[in-house]
Amino acid sequence: MSAPEAGAPISLWRDRRFRRFWAGQSISEFGDRITELALPLIAVTALSASANQVAWLTALIWTPNLLAIILGAWVDRRIHKRRLMVFADLVRGAVLLSLPVAYLLDAVSLGQLYVVAVLTGAAAVLFNTAYPPFFVNLVPRSSYVEANSKLSASRSVSHVVGPAVGGGLVQALTAPVAVVVDALSYAASAFLIGRIPLGESPSGVDEAAVPPLLRRAREGMAFVGRHPVLRAGLCCAMTINFFTFVAGGGLMVLFASRVLGLSAGVIGLALGAGSTGAFLGAVLAPRISRRIGVGRSIVVGAVLFPAPIAIAAGAGGPLWARAGALAAAEFLSGVGVMLFDVNLNSLQTSVIPDGMRSRVAGAFSTINYGIRPIGAVVGGLLATAFGLRETLLIGAAGGTLSLFWLLASPIPRIHSLAPDDVATPSGDDDPDIGRTSRLSEL
Repeated sequence: MSAPEAGAPISLWRDRRFRRFWAGQSISEFGDRITELALPLIAVTALSASANQVAWLTALIWTPNLLAIILGAWVDRRIHKRRLMVFADLVRGAVLLSLPVAYLLDAVSLGQLYVVAVLTGAAAVLFNTAYPPFFVNLVPRSSYVEANSKLSASRSVSHVVGPAVGGGLVQALTAPVAVVVDALSYAASAFLIGRIPLGESPSGVDEAAVPPLLRRAREGMAFVGRHPVLRAGLCCAMTINFFTFVAGGGLMVLFASRVLGLSAGVIGLALGAGSTGAFLGAVLAPRISRRIGVGRSIVVGAVLFPAPIAIAAGAGGPLWARAGALAAAEFLSGVGVMLFDVNLNSLQTSVIPDGMRSRVAGAFSTINYGIRPIGAVVGGLLATAFGLRETLLIGAAGGTLSLFWLLASPIPRIHSLAPDDVATPSGDDDPDIGRTSRLSEL
């Protein structure tokens, strides 16, 4: 059952439960920024990893998402989603602590980095599939965009502060020791989420009549495939993710370090300064969606997210110009990704029935996040064959093509999350799909 609705949106600033969850996520996001910089830098500086090895490190973080559709079907039948989220946070923190321990024993290896990447990625899949039903129990429908805006704003602030602080910590303490901060952030997140008073009750479904796990997983994927809004959103996000991972992740750090000749501190400052765009995009997303509509905001974000990678690819000249180009690319991409994520996540939440949220999240993760390791591996191969700069340009151009999935769907015509507005127009693939926005309120 979703969070109770009032006639008008209730400010989440006055909701203590949401504030506690928001604080936990904000702390965790800050720690993540340090690890995102530290892991590839451990590989590049301490282990002299090649471009292909760095690409594999990025790929392995996202590989567990290939099984998310199965895990999502399992999570949908679990009552206590919050416990699963707390467990996932604790696992991620414990795994990351193995890096500073190995460093103190002078035993850090590329193999260990790969294991850490897989295990933290698997825990993230568990957290993310348990998150959607937890979210709708915590936040009323009328506040979906506001809640996603606040959560995204925290994430964007972490992108501003995290890389700069992370770069400084890596230089002062070494990358393996800096990872301790992220491990502690997961412990804080687990503590705060675990203290949220939130009722979670059985669905009331006869367990004897529940289909087998694989059948439930197929039902989640089939639901996404039939629903024109979910299908277009998934195809668009999948295309963006593939090409941004061809050009992004560890390869962007490698490009900034080896091609642009920037130090860890300068890279952190440039990425942090550029990430102010993500904060701006997250804060302005509700206002922009009210002005031009939820659907059009998604369309604008789909272009503005990947295209600016080309600015970084074209960087050259003096130090200020190289660092400035990297910051500018991050700034514009940050605005784009927040317009895209805040509005698409809110739209998807409004059209998915309660009983299918984790299954649909698993289906999305399997395809949308599962494509990321493939993109990262392809990026490593392209960088080896053609060069890092050329690979970034390919990522920018390919990601922009995601726009065409949206233009052929109902999404650009959706103005708000009101049930009558979100309902799929008649004549689409499935006559029941038009009623899914109402089903999600039951």
